[in-house]
Amino acid sequence: MRLPQAAAGHAAARGRGPADRSRALVRRRRSLARPRGGTGRRVARGAGAHRIRAHRRGGAGARRQAGDHRGQPDGSGVLDPARVVNVRADRPDAGRLLGLIDAFASQRIVVAGDLIADEFIYGQIARVSREAPVLILNYDSTEIVPGGAGNAANNVAALGGSARAIGIAGRDETGRRLVDVLKGNRVDVTRIVRPAAYPTPTKTRILAGGIHSAKQQVVRIDRAAAATADEGASQAFEARVLAALPRCDALLVSDYGSGLVTPALIAHARERLRKGAPVLVDSRYALLRFRAMTACTPNESEVEQAMGIRIGDNRRVLERAGRALLQRTRARAVLVTRGSRGMALFEPECPTVHIPIFGSDQISDVTGAGDTVIATMTLALAAGATFFEAASLANYSGGLVVMKRGTATVCADELRQAVTIDAE
Repeated sequence: MRLPQAAAGHAAARGRGPADRSRALVRRRRSLARPRGGTGRRVARGAGAHRIRAHRRGGAGARRQAGDHRGQPDGSGVLDPARVVNVRADRPDAGRLLGLIDAFASQRIVVAGDLIADEFIYGQIARVSREAPVLILNYDSTEIVPGGAGNAANNVAALGGSARAIGIAGRDETGRRLVDVLKGNRVDVTRIVRPAAYPTPTKTRILAGGIHSAKQQVVRIDRAAAATADEGASQAFEARVLAALPRCDALLVSDYGSGLVTPALIAHARERLRKGAPVLVDSRYALLRFRAMTACTPNESEVEQAMGIRIGDNRRVLERAGRALLQRTRARAVLVTRGSRGMALFEPECPTVHIPIFGSDQISDVTGAGDTVIATMTLALAAGATFFEAASLANYSGGLVVMKRGTATVCADELRQAVTIDAE
């Protein structure tokens, strides 16, 4: 009787000495790790068996593979979570990724949604107060950095794309500084709505440290708008978004819960966009309200909140949640960011791809990392990437930005360097 390939290999190894068995296992591992016939993907099929499948590009980032992922017996095309839980992606071609990064410069991205001012107040620890068990800080400086949709637009511009920010910012001092920073970072701010009576939403972080030590966040104070923007400002926002779409290559929606971005706006936007232009949504609290977008990029806690489950380290639960999210949103792809666990990419009728974190898993600061991820993925899809290629580039960006303090961006040169180093 002929043994399966894996069983035959192990049986042969058992008949040899320790050194021979060690060499045989090394050769076996290398053969398993080596793609055959070009860039491929290993699909777990049970103990002792493996298979490499080449990518076949469809339209606008679609990836189709033949085999066990064809779906349920009823032909629904939905993967059974019990059958696919450990699919691991090989790295995409580095030259292809570098070409996509070069193409970022010609992409025009509309970034629409909630503009937030991230305020950082820095101080040096002086002593412990006698009034209460709290630190007394000697004030150093204050910095205003765009957050929310502003940070996403900042990242698009930093990566070389053309970013047009559309949102609402007050005429208060915080709003003025927020818009000035965006303008200084080459973001088009001409379509931002500026109502007089609107207080700019602000997240104030107080950071403390010694003279020779890194400053750590002590407390955060959120000052949301007392109420949502008035009807006139909301209508002006929607009109400006729709007017900008015919001349853009993709729409990035950043929803932080103000109610400014609505499912109706997304539906109207798809009608205005040129055919095939991607629509990506990052919604902090209401992901299930949005339908039929190209992709969404929730973090794991947002998926848990939306689906009412706890994921943790359980990949089977993650699989069920990701597949359910695909069905309920009717998105073409869902990229779940998992912090130090990397990312998981879900597409209909395709095996789930688990992408390990790039760089160190000792994360410094996650502030605004989701904005960097969706900005990179939007640019990549607009430039013609597959979902896997776009997710891989987003993973590089995410791994870089979480090693920076505060609300930060990643530039195109940093991304190129990461791709090049990882390919060596």
